[in-house]
Amino acid sequence: MTASLDLTSDPVELTAALVDIPSVSGSEKNIADAVEEALRAQAPHLEVVRNGEAVLARTHLGRDTRVVLAGHLDTVPINDNLPSRRTGSGDDELLHGCGTTDMKSGDAVMLHLAATLTEPRHDLTFVFYDCEEIEAERNGLGRIERELPEWLDGDLAVVCEPSNAAIEAGCQGTIRVEVRTTGTRAHTARAWMGENAIHAAQPILQKLVDHEPRNPVIDGLQYREGLQAVKITGGIAGNVVPDSCVVTVNHRFAPDKSVEQAEAELRELFSGYEVVVTDLSAGALPGLTSPAAAQLVEASKSEPVAKLGWTDVARFAARGLPAVNFGPGNPTLAHTQQEHVRTAEIRHCANTLHRFLS
Repeated sequence: MTASLDLTSDPVELTAALVDIPSVSGSEKNIADAVEEALRAQAPHLEVVRNGEAVLARTHLGRDTRVVLAGHLDTVPINDNLPSRRTGSGDDELLHGCGTTDMKSGDAVMLHLAATLTEPRHDLTFVFYDCEEIEAERNGLGRIERELPEWLDGDLAVVCEPSNAAIEAGCQGTIRVEVRTTGTRAHTARAWMGENAIHAAQPILQKLVDHEPRNPVIDGLQYREGLQAVKITGGIAGNVVPDSCVVTVNHRFAPDKSVEQAEAELRELFSGYEVVVTDLSAGALPGLTSPAAAQLVEASKSEPVAKLGWTDVARFAARGLPAVNFGPGNPTLAHTQQEHVRTAEIRHCANTLHRFLS
C-alpha cells in the first residue's frame, strides 16, 4: 500500500513522513510511488514523469528562465534509527532518523514548493532521483541525463543536499590513483637476495608529507585542496620479502583545475612510478555571478561558502548550469546512527527558496 503524503503540510511534518518510508539505495520503489502519487494528485499544474525509481516534475509557464531543484530519495542502510522521533522544542527541536539530514528534509522542502508554488517567477523542474548513495554508475541522475537529458536543462541548479542551511557554491573535483612499486621476492631469512616493494614506497609517502596544497580563492570563495594517502597494500606472507605495493592516493582539487590538469599533476608528482587512475570526477565552478544565482544569494540573506566535497552539482555544471548546494542539515551527521536535523533549518530553507522563486 502506498504511503500518503500531504505536500501542502508543514515541511517538517512532510520530512517525518518521508523518513518513515524506508528507502535504502536500490529499494526506493515505495517512496518513489508515494512521491509520484502525491505530485499527480496535489500538483496538477506540473508535468510529472516516472523514470525507473526517479520522479520528475516541471512547470511550463513560458518564463525566461528555469531553475532545476534536485534531491535523491535513497539513504544509506538503516542503523536502528527508524522510525523518526523528535526531541526538544521551539528553535531547539530536532528530528531524528535515517535520512533526516541526507537528504529527506531537502526532498520535503522541494515537494512542498512543488505543490504550493503555482506561479513562480522562474519555470521550475523538480528531480527526485535514486541510488545516489552507492556506486556512481547506478546514480539515477546519470540515467536521467542519458534518457531524458532535456529535464536537466535550465539556468540554475539547486541541489538540496545538507549544507547547514547555507549556500555552498560549486564543488571540488576528486581523483583517486594507485601508485605502484615493484620488488623481488625472497625469503626474509635471506632478505639481501630480494628487493622490498613496501620499503620502496617510502619516497611516495614522503612526497605526500611534503606536499603543500593550494588554497585558491574563486569568485570570492576559499577552496582548500587536499592530497592524502588513503590506503596502502602489499605483502605476501610473514616470511616473504614483498614484491609489490600499492599506495592509494586521493586528491581533492579546486574547481579552477580540470580533470586533465589534476591527473597530469599527479603523474608529474609520482614520475617514475606506475600510476593508475581508479576514480575521477570534475569539480564545479561557483557560478554565483549568474543572475539567478545572485537572486538566490540575496534571498538567503547570508554569505555563500565554498563546497569542499564533491556533489551532484558537478553533473549540472558539466551541462553548463551554475549550480549550488542548499539544504537543511549538518553534513557531518550524514550516514551516522545519530543523524538528525534542526526543524528550524527545514523551515528556513523552505522560506528562503519560496522568497527566491516567488
